[in-house]
Formats: sequence, structure tokens, C-alpha cells
Amino acid sequence: MGRGKVELKRIENKINRQVTFAKRRNGLLKKAYELSVLCDAEVALIIFSNRGKLYEFCSGSSMAKTLERYQRSSYGALEVHHPQEHETQRRYQEYLKLKSKVETLQQTQRNILGEKLEHLDINELEQLESQLDSSLRQIRWKKTQQMLDQLSDLQRKLEEINVALQPTWEAREQNAHYSCHPPQSEEYYEKAHSNTLQIGCNSSGLNESREVIGSSAHNVSDFMHGWMT
Repeated sequence: MGRGKVELKRIENKINRQVTFAKRRNGLLKKAYELSVLCDAEVALIIFSNRGKLYEFCSGSSMAKTLERYQRSSYGALEVHHPQEHETQRRYQEYLKLKSKVETLQQTQRNILGEKLEHLDINELEQLESQLDSSLRQIRWKKTQQMLDQLSDLQRKLEEINVALQPTWEAREQNAHYSCHPPQSEEYYEKAHSNTLQIGCNSSGLNESREVIGSSAHNVSDFMHGWMT
């Protein structure tokens, strides 16, 4: 007669339970060894008794390497099968963050324009007022800086024009001097020289032109100095 079918349930008798564990443990370890040899398979077997004692078998070089290979295979397969799901989740989280930033910026913009202020408390209103004051100071400083730059450019151009016209003024003054004092005889020159009242050509017109240009440049310089102080 063959062996009867064994009912799979916990063996209540402690001694019988220990004997059965030892027999089946040895049989399982033997089967694992045979499988690794006959089929050239990498087999790892880990058994803990009810008292916590460890029994193991590994056909590879070490149990740790076999377990590492198992982890790479198992978790790598999960990542391969669900890459799209992870990517979708990541992009959704990024979308939520960007959406929150946009809403915050839009709310700040409305507050700066004087809108949607009824939901702000006194501290938030004071903070908004401080931000506006700081922005106004920056705007005024930038405006003043640009005006000073324009005045500086104007003064530089006037100085360049003055330098360019200097030879022309000198030449005209020299020609005017010669035209007002033509060559005379020695007798006439002595007579004219001895007179108390002399009548000659006045070059005040040319001098006034130079004074106008010089005064313009001086006024620009004084204006810039007063503006900056």
C-alpha cells in the first residue's frame, strides 16, 4: 500500500513537528542542490526555523551576490513595466508646482494694481506698501540717472563744438584786427598815436559769440552740479 495523503496543517505535537521539519528541510536543500547541478541554475534557498535558526543554500559564489541579482531583476522589472506611470506622476507634480507659482504671481500683480485688497490683513498691506515704496525709489533713481547721462552728453557735445570752432574764431579775430588797422605812413601813425581819443574797429561781435558758447557750456555744468547736489 502507498502512503496516504498528508493533511497540510500545523503539527501540534512538538517532537513530531521538529522531526518533520528536519526531514523536509534536508529534502528541500537536497532538491535545491540537484536543481543547480542538473540544470546549471543559480539557486538560493533561505530557511528559518520557528526558533529563528537560519538554514541556507546557495549555488553561486555568495548569497549576497545572488540576492543583489534578485533585487536588480525584480525592481528593474517594475521600473521597466511602469516607466510611463512614474513619468506621468512626476510631470503632474511639476505642473501643480508651476500652477501654484503662477497663481501667486497673478495675485501679487493684482495687489500691486490695487485690486483684490479686501482679503489682505494689516501686515500684508504694510508689506505691499513697502514693496511699492521700494519700487518707486528704484524708478526715480533710474530716471535721475538717465537725465544726468543726457546732461553729461550735452556738455560733452558743447565742449567738442567749442574746440572745433576755436581755430575759426581765432582766424576771424586776426583778420578783423588787420582790417581795422590798415598800413599807414609813419607820419599818420604818429599823429594817430598821439591823439587822446582813438577811433578803431571794435571786435566785440566776435567776442560776444565766443562768450555765448562758453556761457552755454558753463550753464550746463552749473545745472548738472545743482541737480546732483
